[in-house]
Amino acid sequence: MGDVLDVREATVRRDGRAILDSVDWSVDDGQRWVVLGPNGAGKTTLIQLVSGRMHPTSGSVAIVGERLGRVNLEDLRPLVGTMSAAVDARIPGDQRAVDVVRTAAYGHLATWREVYDPQDDRRARALLAGLGVGSLETRLFSTLSSGEKKRVGIARALMPNPEVLILDEPASGLDLGGRENLVETLSQLAFDQFSPVIVLVTHHVEEIPPGFTHALLLKDGAVYASGQIGETVTSANLSAVFGLNLAVSREDGRFSARKV
Repeated sequence: MGDVLDVREATVRRDGRAILDSVDWSVDDGQRWVVLGPNGAGKTTLIQLVSGRMHPTSGSVAIVGERLGRVNLEDLRPLVGTMSAAVDARIPGDQRAVDVVRTAAYGHLATWREVYDPQDDRRARALLAGLGVGSLETRLFSTLSSGEKKRVGIARALMPNPEVLILDEPASGLDLGGRENLVETLSQLAFDQFSPVIVLVTHHVEEIPPGFTHALLLKDGAVYASGQIGETVTSANLSAVFGLNLAVSREDGRFSARKV
């Protein structure tokens, strides 16, 4: 039983079809997980479950010991920080970077009439600085590059001091330089003992940062493999999941895969 995330026989059905099928997944404190799988494997649905934004059709999902359906979701959601393209798209472009981060303390996407404590200001600025974008705090969100928006989005997800940080395809849309800079940043987070549990969703093994400890492979809505990252992200497993003959290698903590 996972002490941070505990998913038991979770099934999600839509129009009679199982999008997720009897998924079991346990995540403990201190772990850093990557969730891999092709399009349609169920990654997005699983992330919606463990971020408290969807209930399973059957089975159970518990977040930090609180089971969905038995707890107020508004109380539960601050425990899970989420960074995704969908969240970024909802942020008004006229918000300053520091406000994009700071408003997450209240669960807002833009400033309104809330009053912030000096502690909120300090935390927002410290998170931006820690992610290498402290100099951008007064810049409008719409003027930031894709890579800068990703870093501000991660700072925003960390603002409520969550128990779980979920990063949904954070390198999507970045060029090679932007991807490598982001992977380096995420690796620093992964090695930081004070970081929350991290769950990274991706299609590409090249985007797995050093420091990640575990992997979950999904195929057709079901768990194909799960466990320690070195024992799970293998040529045989990825070949089966993606339906290709793949050779997977690992050097200096970075994975790569190619068709053979």
